[in-house]
Amino acid sequence: MPSKPESLTPQPSRLEHDLAELARIRNPESGGWTRTVFSEPYRASREWIRSRMADAGLEVHTDGAGNIVGVRPGRRPGAPSLITGSHTDTVESGGRFDGAVGVLGALELVRQLTEHDVELERDLLVVDFLGEESNDFGLSCLGSRALAGELTAADLDRHDHEGRRLGDRYAAFGLDPAGVPGAGWTSSRPLHGYVELHVEQGPLLEERGAPIGVVTAIAGIERLLARFDGRPDHAGTMPMGDRRDALVAAAEAVLAVRREGCGAPVHGVATTSRLVSEPGSPNVVPGAVRMHAEIRSVDTTWLSAATRRLAEEIRATAAGYGVDVDVEWSTDNAPVPASADVHEVVSAAADGLGIAWEPVPSGATHDAVHMARLCPMGMIFVPSRGGRSHCPDEWSELEHIVTGVQVLGATVLDMDRREMTAGTTS
Repeated sequence: MPSKPESLTPQPSRLEHDLAELARIRNPESGGWTRTVFSEPYRASREWIRSRMADAGLEVHTDGAGNIVGVRPGRRPGAPSLITGSHTDTVESGGRFDGAVGVLGALELVRQLTEHDVELERDLLVVDFLGEESNDFGLSCLGSRALAGELTAADLDRHDHEGRRLGDRYAAFGLDPAGVPGAGWTSSRPLHGYVELHVEQGPLLEERGAPIGVVTAIAGIERLLARFDGRPDHAGTMPMGDRRDALVAAAEAVLAVRREGCGAPVHGVATTSRLVSEPGSPNVVPGAVRMHAEIRSVDTTWLSAATRRLAEEIRATAAGYGVDVDVEWSTDNAPVPASADVHEVVSAAADGLGIAWEPVPSGATHDAVHMARLCPMGMIFVPSRGGRSHCPDEWSELEHIVTGVQVLGATVLDMDRREMTAGTTS
């Protein structure tokens, strides 16, 4: 084993080549980089990932949940394993770095370990998790959620807006839906710790001039579906004061969601993502509207209070317009603090390499949320230019990605040697 983790120096040209090759696999009919879950471009990218994992010397298989798992055996086969990775699916018209940096960075680390003849005590698992991004079934992190035992048979009966069943999408993708809810393999292969490299997707690191972020916690997400029922009328003849306009009530709700986010303490945001108005004719007063929104924060208390305040305000305002409203909240995930041990290891790794770092919360959700149910969890962020993400303008500098892989390598080497506990950051 090398005496210093600095000897594990990623090859920038190899990382750049991998990122460029994966970026070629996308839906040509969509803007940006599009590899949505269950799509044909995603299927092709997964075959490419399997090939790259095998080329790096990993023992590769796809588990029952659809996760691609590459194993680098350690000296102690029975010891709890180290695990790293991320995802390679994207949102529609997304960017080329989100998720990909964590998977390809982990592969570059594996190559460095091999080229420097480093034999870890523990097995190292590199995972490309299935379907991390949100989808039309209202679920994110399909692969890690299943691995943690949080994807249920009822979830597989969810339908998208076109009436397609989630379980059927698994089957069409070549995965047995019956085996997905019980696909966890961690009882037979316990985990020592999980660390995920990812682009920040926000502006804090760039604003502070720090090349590395050490994640303190991952925000919880509460999603809102509000159904406004007014009355359709002729848009040219019904007087303004006599209308029960569902879209006006929904517009007030959009502004209420924004006000709540703007008033959040610490890290809190709120977004309305979709309004669907019926009947949608230019000469008819909207009679029904469906509204989709969400709020996020690392503060559990604020999240709980905000959902209550918003529901009360939306109902009261809609009543003033003569509109009935049904408000339904669903929890995507609760706030999840990072492991204090992993946070300490990552920050010490950066210090040991002479790399500046900042403690940062994650406003985006990640597979790390669900992996935290299985073992101590931590995350390493690298800057995103302008804080842009989930869009074609998403960009992270190669030098920052290389730095992130360096810190990942030093972190893995240290986690391999030390005992880990389940305690979280405060």
